[in-house]
Amino acid sequence: MTDTTSARRRMPRGARAIAIVGALAAMLALSGCVPEFLSPKQPISTPTGEEVAADLEPFYTQVLEWERCGDGMGCATAKAPLDWSDPSAGETELALVRHVATGDKLGSLLVNPGGPGGSGYDFVMDSLDYAVGQPLQDRFDVVGFDPRGVGRSSGVVCYDAPEMDEYLYGITPGVRGSDEWIAEVETTEKAFGDACAENTGELLGNVDTESAARDMDLLRAILGDEQLNYLGFSYGTFLGATYAELYPDKVGKLVLDGAIDPSASETEVSQAQAVGFENALKAYLEYCLSGSECPFDGTVDDALDEISGLLASVDASPLRGTDGRLVGADTLVTAIIYPLYSADSWPYLGDMFESVMFGDADMALAFADGYNGRSEDGTYLDNSAEAFTAVNCLDYTYQSDVAVMREKAAATAEIAPVIGPYFGFGDLGCVNWPYQSDVERAEIHAEGAAPILVIGTTGDPATPYEWAVALAEQLESGTLVTYEGEGHTAYNKSNPCVNDAVEAYFIDGTVPSSDPKC
Repeated sequence: MTDTTSARRRMPRGARAIAIVGALAAMLALSGCVPEFLSPKQPISTPTGEEVAADLEPFYTQVLEWERCGDGMGCATAKAPLDWSDPSAGETELALVRHVATGDKLGSLLVNPGGPGGSGYDFVMDSLDYAVGQPLQDRFDVVGFDPRGVGRSSGVVCYDAPEMDEYLYGITPGVRGSDEWIAEVETTEKAFGDACAENTGELLGNVDTESAARDMDLLRAILGDEQLNYLGFSYGTFLGATYAELYPDKVGKLVLDGAIDPSASETEVSQAQAVGFENALKAYLEYCLSGSECPFDGTVDDALDEISGLLASVDASPLRGTDGRLVGADTLVTAIIYPLYSADSWPYLGDMFESVMFGDADMALAFADGYNGRSEDGTYLDNSAEAFTAVNCLDYTYQSDVAVMREKAAATAEIAPVIGPYFGFGDLGCVNWPYQSDVERAEIHAEGAAPILVIGTTGDPATPYEWAVALAEQLESGTLVTYEGEGHTAYNKSNPCVNDAVEAYFIDGTVPSSDPKC
């Protein structure tokens, strides 16, 4: 049975979305103990000259052992407290990869591609030039890392590949939103959560963003930087903003691209994204209908009606792919939104729509596989889908009142009639999660922090532009850079105006006097 909590699963997935064009094209053709003579409260000096409590000393004084890996890269593993509130309770591992500055080094630059669940390790190792421009490679050691719970770091483990297939692509019986349907989804989600708890252990309760932000301060210190330089995309903007709130005096230069509004609730996030993807779908259809090879006729509204009918049709009677998997409405929605992350991928979306219209499920499955990180051989490239759920269940508050869920789902469907009906009931994925959270989303101000650049794209479907505006206004030192265009995130993938603003900020400390409106 499928994970039908589409809104939760489809929150920002920057790492994979950033590489979408190439993917679609290919698809188609330390540790130690506190010395006994030290008092537990005696401050210890770190390599950067800071003082930390004795229970953090084994972590903040560790020496990274770099080994050659990849093409001119170095890889290392850091140790962090499993539970930052009790550093003596155990450890977790953090995987790092570093590209050393080729010129006059200014410091380290930590990079996070999004998710939650995206691998910063893979982002830097596999696509360094896409992650950061050459000017930043010249002046910074570019460091990719997998946050706790993700990828090569100590990871969230839930299901094997066949079980993930059933979880992500299976079909839930009953009418969407009915008592039967909700009961089935709850059963599916509880089984998934129980498997995550059994296979992951205590780490599952400690993969929240605040813990990951504390890990970043640890990495900053053991990399030898007095202040953090950081480039975060999509969910990575929330991770960066959380760091700034916790450690405003340690903020060096932070760029938050494709920003998330930290004060937005799970419902507000899913509704904003439903509208964002629906608007992106409209923009795609305008492009498509202006060409000669569009599978739709008439107006944009006509095409939207046709897509609505297509989704309703596969919801009632799923298509079967050649490998036996089914394409229902949830999987088709995933296949639709995947290419909407980048306008460069729009031509492929037309091909996918046409294939589904002719009853062929394979291209839709391939697109959904790209989003979910599934390989052609049925294995999964990473644990991003599992980590994504685990982090979000700790980062938001969820409620179990079915009547309220239905009200919220109806409201989402009303504001986004095509995409919205499949973005409801996000609470179901986390109400029975093994580790419950009572965290309340709130504004982040980071009082006293150095200037922080916040980038927003006017046509961003996954992290709507208004979120960037909100974050820039919340941050005491926030400065907004607007990219007027389509797609998810802007640095190194939009235009020279954005790139120049980011690189001048990182290298020279230049902060735009006003929004350049790139």
